[in-house]
Amino acid sequence: MKLNRRSKYLQIAFNRSLDEVKRMVGLLPASDKILIEAGTSLVKRYGQYGIQQLTSAWSVKLGRPGYIIADLKCMDRGSTEVEAAAAAGASAATCLGLAPVETINEFIKRCQRIGIDAMVDMMNVEFPFSVLEKLHPEPEIVVLHRGVDERVSNRNKPLPHDQINRIKGTYQMFVSLAGGETIRDVERSFFNNADIVVVWEKFYDRPDLAAELAGQFLKMVK
Repeated sequence: MKLNRRSKYLQIAFNRSLDEVKRMVGLLPASDKILIEAGTSLVKRYGQYGIQQLTSAWSVKLGRPGYIIADLKCMDRGSTEVEAAAAAGASAATCLGLAPVETINEFIKRCQRIGIDAMVDMMNVEFPFSVLEKLHPEPEIVVLHRGVDERVSNRNKPLPHDQINRIKGTYQMFVSLAGGETIRDVERSFFNNADIVVVWEKFYDRPDLAAELAGQFLKMVK
């Protein structure tokens, strides 16, 4: 599955046990507007096997291949990590914008050679343009990200909505926004022109409500 530039997407990140996550994925509505993320904790715990299992579970639910993100948060050895994620069936993988520019560029190049999307996560990057201007080629997706610990410790720190149209006015890439967890956060992010909005916490806290939560969030995806 490839992303459509005329569509909006809800990305759901999963970080519970693999058995729980597979059950939750089975409860989700079968929508191409849902992107499934193998969260960093899940990848660290289960590795390629975990990505493979999510790929299989979501494809079974959809009745066709779905879109799976491996949230690697790569900081070094970009080529090696991309190859591992792709071999496990991932449609996209993440590299941190804080990584050396050589690593990010190699990560993007290897993603493009293999045929998966490169996502550059700008968590803790104050000026995303200072990173983006050094990247050749450009990634398919840039992630504007207010981290979990940031949100918990500083509830007044805003989501970086102001960066979305600045980036889209200069670059031909999807812009993803992570770090908001309420219906209002998701609505505001799409209103501010994000292509992808990432959620995880409510699904982590209430796995039994996965179907209901997904339905509520999907109403914001036009």
